[in-house]
Amino acid sequence: MPASPPKAGQPPCPDGPSSAEWGDTVSPLRNARILLGVTGSVAAYKAADLASRLVQSGAQVDTILTAGALQFVQPLLFTALTRRSAYTDLADGWSDHTSGHVSLAAAADLFVVAPASANAIARLALGLADDLLGTTALSATAPLIIAPAMEHGMWHHPAVIAHVATLQARGAVIIPPEPGRLASGATGDGRLASVEAILGHIRGVLGRGGLLAGRHVVVTAGGTQEAVDPVRFLGNRSSGRMGFALALAALDAGASVTLITAPTHLPPPIGAQVVRVESAVEMQRQVNAAVETASALVMAAAVADFRPAVTAARKIKKRDGEQTWSLPLTRNDDILASISRPGLVKIGFAAETDDLLRHAEAKLAHKGLAMIVANDAMATIGQDRSTAILLRREGAPEFLPEMDKGELAEVIMSRIAGLLPPLARESDE
Repeated sequence: MPASPPKAGQPPCPDGPSSAEWGDTVSPLRNARILLGVTGSVAAYKAADLASRLVQSGAQVDTILTAGALQFVQPLLFTALTRRSAYTDLADGWSDHTSGHVSLAAAADLFVVAPASANAIARLALGLADDLLGTTALSATAPLIIAPAMEHGMWHHPAVIAHVATLQARGAVIIPPEPGRLASGATGDGRLASVEAILGHIRGVLGRGGLLAGRHVVVTAGGTQEAVDPVRFLGNRSSGRMGFALALAALDAGASVTLITAPTHLPPPIGAQVVRVESAVEMQRQVNAAVETASALVMAAAVADFRPAVTAARKIKKRDGEQTWSLPLTRNDDILASISRPGLVKIGFAAETDDLLRHAEAKLAHKGLAMIVANDAMATIGQDRSTAILLRREGAPEFLPEMDKGELAEVIMSRIAGLLPPLARESDE
């Protein structure tokens, strides 16, 4: 059962419940059974980081190491990281209650081979079954993700290209290697994709049947920058973390996501269509275009209320004796209030420094929102954690405890899923 919410005005405990304890969440990694195959490559050490990151995200990871992988890493490393057995031999995993490769394959929600050497890719494409990796792959019905790692010439060899095409034709997801310095000292394509990229593809595959499957969600993020001259702008302290977390949570829930973001240093989530803007006017134009096919718009961006009435073509120089400087401003349109497409579920944010509930309730009504997320501006902007109050058109406010913004984004997306009307079913005829 979720913990009781704090009373209005009462600060929540910083060690309060996570999103998983609070209610429905959308993370596809939580409790997922992932089978990780590690093959003979210098990049095998990166598989240990991947396994650790998966476990930290709530997944259960079983590992298969090929004979080639054992030249670079040892089973004990993966056993220590996953707290589960690591398998190396075709005879492993047989007991009174388990049937080796058959049980490993049957239990998996996802089969990931990372790194996948040229040899492993060929064996998987040909369906060879003389080692544990091959027999398990033939027995598995779970989706297959392959992250190759090899020398540039090998990756571009016609044989490897043909084997990759064969695996893709069978439904495997291939994460292309990245360019860079290779083990031989040469530079080219062949480096194992980053752990972040592999995790992004894993989340995307696992989330295909999530709460928002079949939906298009538009998320805005970051603080807009209103140009004063070529080198100066009016801005705010928004980091964009909340918007990026919401985009990732929507992807995790199976949605197709358009992320419209003002300038930020955050890496975009894998799988999102990213549209970069600077000003409020640019954001308004891109939002209007994106919502034409959207089920929901989540306006997490901190959009400037005003912009300079005129942007100087050259850098404005200070003048001797000048102690003050006036900058005329003009008001930006309220993007969220201006959108009234029928069927679009609009979600807003209210970051306030005083009278939080009163201001949030006024925005909820004025902008025609289905829900608004209210939080203390001083405690949330630029921070990794946040508290929030969720207000809907009907019902009492929902007070959430302090949690990581990623966890908060999961809770918000689960609530948005409940606000959307059912998807129309295709005719059987």
